[in-house]
Amino acid sequence: MLTRFAPSPTGYLHLGHAFAAAEAFGRGPCLLRIEDIDLTRARPEFYAAINEDLRWLGFDWPEPVRVQSRHLSDYGAVIDTLAGRGLLYEDFTTRTGQENRDLPPAIKLSTPAAIKAIGTDRLTFMERERVVTIDLTKLEDKTVVRRDIGTSYHIAVTHDDWMQGVTDVTRGQDLFEKTRVHVLIQTLMGWPVPRYHHHGLVMETGEKKMSKRRGSMTIHALREQGLSSEDVLSMAREQAGTG
Repeated sequence: MLTRFAPSPTGYLHLGHAFAAAEAFGRGPCLLRIEDIDLTRARPEFYAAINEDLRWLGFDWPEPVRVQSRHLSDYGAVIDTLAGRGLLYEDFTTRTGQENRDLPPAIKLSTPAAIKAIGTDRLTFMERERVVTIDLTKLEDKTVVRRDIGTSYHIAVTHDDWMQGVTDVTRGQDLFEKTRVHVLIQTLMGWPVPRYHHHGLVMETGEKKMSKRRGSMTIHALREQGLSSEDVLSMAREQAGTG
């Protein structure tokens, strides 16, 4: 069994990350992966902070740590494979719903073409001990190459889980729907489908999950207040409803 914890260096880790890390590292051998393909938001100072916070919380991991921005060619090879099989198409539609051919296109995975390629419109994956069936006819075409970064989370995460031999993916419930497209990509590429464990989230007031963009309480700030690592992990579990 092998799982991973994969934060993005776009801000300081908060209580939600502490809970997610405890869930991942608590399940057995766990890798640390830095998911920094969003180069417009990643910051060097956050790389060191991630390591410092996780070590302080008591977690350990094997070296070297995979940093995704150093492996963009790997993700390009996956995209080339899918494109060569006629599974991708250009989409010039902007977020406002207008077509703009002056901008680079996003590249989408055609679900109908994928269904034809794998010969079925149903796939399954294990969610803990439960079999989940995916109805591909209800899956919208997904962007697999963002126009701003030349790849996507979907491609990078599925490639790295395969390449690193991850058998169990432990991550937040907010990513459950993304698992459907990930299983499709894994199937198209002939990669094993990991077991999935989607855990609950640490919520703030207003039923919103914690967010670096909203400046949620950081582990660094809690450390400076004099809390111990045990205090922080207990607080995270309580706010996730598992304490």
